[in-house]
Amino acid sequence: MSDKVLDLVIIGAGPIGLTCGIEATKAGLDYLILEKGVLVNSLYNFPQNMTFFSTSILLEIGDVPFISHNTKPTRQESLEYYNRVYQSWKLKAKFYEEVLEVEHNEGIYILKTNKQTYHTRSIILSTGFYDNPRLMNIKGENLPKVKHFYDTPHPYISQKVLVIGAANSACDVALELYHKGAEVTMSVRKDSLSHRVKYWIKPNIENRIKEGSIKAYFNTTVEEITPNSVILNTPEGKVELENDWVLAMTGYQPNFDLFRKIGIELADDGFLTPIHKEETLETNMSNVYIAGVINAGLKTSKFFIENTRIHAAMIMTDLAKKVAQPLLIK
Repeated sequence: MSDKVLDLVIIGAGPIGLTCGIEATKAGLDYLILEKGVLVNSLYNFPQNMTFFSTSILLEIGDVPFISHNTKPTRQESLEYYNRVYQSWKLKAKFYEEVLEVEHNEGIYILKTNKQTYHTRSIILSTGFYDNPRLMNIKGENLPKVKHFYDTPHPYISQKVLVIGAANSACDVALELYHKGAEVTMSVRKDSLSHRVKYWIKPNIENRIKEGSIKAYFNTTVEEITPNSVILNTPEGKVELENDWVLAMTGYQPNFDLFRKIGIELADDGFLTPIHKEETLETNMSNVYIAGVINAGLKTSKFFIENTRIHAAMIMTDLAKKVAQPLLIK
């Protein structure tokens, strides 16, 4: 346990969490970043061959130039870049420390992690959403053959793979697996692929579906997953397919359990949007702020790195006025 009362604890060491650390450094605050996984954990969990939709310039933080081989950087380039930012600014962070409990006592927040306890006057929650998959809650979803994250195509060569979803992740995965020699089937809930699919990907996947190279079932849901098959509910009735792997690209969501532990109220708007002040990003809990994509709750396509980089400065403008020098708990 640390007796010191920090000015600020930032939960999450993604690009926006790092930006908050940079602004805290500029403001002279005594802060600490806590991350349950690795540096930029969400980006680390992206597919190995992923290319960003954004340009490298739009992903820059902390006045550190992001130089990539092409206009749109790769996952590996982004990992190297944000590590360079972390090292350049000498940011204070602890990794593999997950915040499990949060208590509030006379203006001090007590954060208990899987390793120790911290005391702080303020919190910035910047946890992103990518490492919390939206579950389908169907029979067999917990089988080892079912994956909610995709990394590399190699394990799926010559395998029968069902890809669930219709957005960018599902289409990227389906195409890459097809080109690597997997037998790919897609299950899509609606009557077409998402309109948000990248413009250079959509014609490719649509042509593969049209020619039959990738079999797609539209207006379809998955009823059950068994060790050797999948059962689909299609417009023509139930269909059982032989199957080796299921890649459920069904989307991701913020860690709402942590929101509730801290005391952050969620709006009854269908998106569970965290209630906060638009001008300062402070929540209903005093000196607790939210930054990054989590500001939109389940509407995860509203915010990205490039349009949330300003959150750190917005928060720090408000927070720097309120936070005093750290004290010792007696």
